[in-house]
Order: sequence, then structure tokens, then C-alpha cells
Amino acid sequence: MLADAIVEVTETGSSLRANRLRIIDTVMESETHLIANRTAYGDTWKKQKIDNLSLMLNGAIAAQGRVGLMMNVEKKHLDQVLAMLPALDSPTISALSESGWAAVNTVLEESVLRDVIPKLKSSGATGIVEYPLNKIVF
Repeated sequence: MLADAIVEVTETGSSLRANRLRIIDTVMESETHLIANRTAYGDTWKKQKIDNLSLMLNGAIAAQGRVGLMMNVEKKHLDQVLAMLPALDSPTISALSESGWAAVNTVLEESVLRDVIPKLKSSGATGIVEYPLNKIVF
């Protein structure tokens, strides 16, 4: 009998890591499906609600395993910093109030952070902030 065993349902494994647990076996894998009644989907108002729900669910799924990253970069180092960013699309660059500096904001896979952040820092990025994402809507 496994009286001391812990059974956990997990999506990303972050709670496993936070509690220093390890997976010893997988009981089941699942996936999400949105199913709509054809009659309901034929109604314009209901179709819009269903499409909105689908958009939000897909946004949450797209955000899994990704994080936002923002930093300040002196413009003379900007090309070097941008070259090492595996961005979702293209980083957002905004001018800062201090002349000669820019803010860079991007989305990337959480799995690359451990390697990318030290490289960014050594290339002149400062004030590097990582933040969780709830949704990414394409």
C-alpha cells in the first residue's frame, strides 16, 4: 500500500517543481475540446459567444510554456540584444524617457530563459523582468 504517495493532476509541471516532486508514472493524458450544438452555433448571438469562448481558450493554451520578458537596453547594444531573442513574432521596442535607451518587450518559451537571461545581461540589458502570461491571442 502506498500510504505516502501523492497523486497530482498537473498541466505544466510547475507545481511539481515547486514542491520538489517527481513523476513516477503517468496515469492518463488528456486534451481539451470545445463542442457546440449545431442549432446553437446557427444562432448569430450564440455563435459569437461560442467563438469568443474559443478565442479565450485558445489564447490560454497558446500561453502555456511561454513567458513575457521586458528589459531596458542602451541603444548602442540594441542590435546585439535583439539578435539573441527568440521572440514570438518581433519584440516591441519603445523609447525610454532617458535619451539613448529603449525598452524591449517580448514573449518567449520558458525553457530558454535559463540560457537567454545571462546572455542578455552580459550584452547590456538591464532591469530584466520575467512575467507569467495568461493568454496569447493571435
